Amino acid sequence: MTDNRRIDPTERAHLLDASGYTPPIHRFAPSPLLVDVVRRYWMPVWSLPAGQVSVQRVLQYPVCLIVVSHDYALLVGPSTGLSTQELTGSGWALGTMLQPAAGAALVGGSVDQLTDQAVPLPDEALAGRIREAVGDDPDDPDRQQGAVAAVEEALAALLPVDDEGRLVNAIVEYVEGDQQVQRVGQVCEKFAITERTLQRLTARRIGLSPKWLIQRRRLHEAAERLRDTDRPDLARVAADLGYADQAHFGRDWRAVTGVTPGEFAAEPR
Repeated sequence: MTDNRRIDPTERAHLLDASGYTPPIHRFAPSPLLVDVVRRYWMPVWSLPAGQVSVQRVLQYPVCLIVVSHDYALLVGPSTGLSTQELTGSGWALGTMLQPAAGAALVGGSVDQLTDQAVPLPDEALAGRIREAVGDDPDDPDRQQGAVAAVEEALAALLPVDDEGRLVNAIVEYVEGDQQVQRVGQVCEKFAITERTLQRLTARRIGLSPKWLIQRRRLHEAAERLRDTDRPDLARVAADLGYADQAHFGRDWRAVTGVTPGEFAAEPR
């Protein structure tokens, strides 16, 4: 893997901790052969003073994750709420954000059985190869690239993606990429499927509802807007995101993040 696979270090789904801290995070694009299976890789490397704890917050995408660190290896299902990770001391983790199509193959069935859960990574050998590649220098670019290469070698077994997998990838890409998508019916019309078929498909392949896809995209957009250095007009943000009013937006945001939009906007950056 060459260094030109490094991608934009910003991520609107990553809310940081309440103090505005984030460790350095190295992000990489997948190889062209794996774009139907992998969205991207990320690797935080941290070193915190003794006694300091940072709780990183993420509004997850509708996908499964593979996360391997120096002391754990997990297959993480899609999260309906806010995903948090407590950091202490020094460490690293290599995360693989999968495409929606990949989840069922790794779960071994319908993805909804892993929603809001994490299980030990079934491929223990992969975890070992990643740790061997990283070694004792997680900041080394060559070691980072070696760890990603180990993941790519393992995930190549998921190719080719089936027709249903390509369909669910396209559905998620459409919802996430078009701000005009505000109703589940628009998704049904775009892909010429019934709402019941869409619900079954997303439960089986994503572990979430079509309505959740739209709401999460809205909240990702909101996170981006609320980070603006100029204090955002919350009523305007709500209207731009398609909410009936600011109160509905506030309830959605607080239900997931635990803070109001105004409190989040006031946090340090």
